[in-house]
Amino acid sequence: MSIADRIIVPLDVQTRQAALALVDFLPQVSFWKVGLELFVSEGPQIVRELKARHKRVFLDLKLHDIPNTVAGACRSAAHLNVDLLTLHATGGRRALQDAQAALVEVQGENPQTRLIAITLLTSLNARDLAFDLKVPIELPQYALEMALLARDCGLPGAVCSPHEAAQLREVCGPDFLLVCPGVRPTWAAKGDQQRAMSPAEAFKAGANYLVIGRPITTAPDPAIAFQRICEEVDG
Repeated sequence: MSIADRIIVPLDVQTRQAALALVDFLPQVSFWKVGLELFVSEGPQIVRELKARHKRVFLDLKLHDIPNTVAGACRSAAHLNVDLLTLHATGGRRALQDAQAALVEVQGENPQTRLIAITLLTSLNARDLAFDLKVPIELPQYALEMALLARDCGLPGAVCSPHEAAQLREVCGPDFLLVCPGVRPTWAAKGDQQRAMSPAEAFKAGANYLVIGRPITTAPDPAIAFQRICEEVDG
């Protein structure tokens, strides 16, 4: 798989028109993220349109609700044939297990839709975890515990900061899927990402896929920015 195929670009826009304009402007991007903003605005149809264009879709809804509700949402996402779907590991063991079971129910024992657990949002740092969320363990250990819970519940992967990727790769094994947001080229601003790393560093740490948004989508020429990132990693 090429580096270009391992970079997921977010469609952080409000409308179908804006989303599809970006997709058409960047035909070299094969994997797109649909998050809450676009999904709430346009609903499942935007996913269907991306799939009709033969794009892979990361439906990043970060589901967090009671087990029955989460399982129902996963069942609906499975019918859309999205490639990746997120839920919060903090939903607990039963929610994780029921969500994975819902995918198997729709798609069979080897679901096309891979369910990955959010360990900790990359907008949060160690101080937030300790003082605001009152979690009494260190951030890297917390992320690892959430990933291990997901793995034990049968999920194939997790979302983590690239700073936690190396530890998760070592402990969770080579087949555990790691998707890393909070990735910024050295020439781009960090924005609201508190635990960022460069694309080359993140892949070296063990990430399977990187989510890179604003350095590409807000660049003067998004196509050149995307190509520059791919060349930096390959180089």
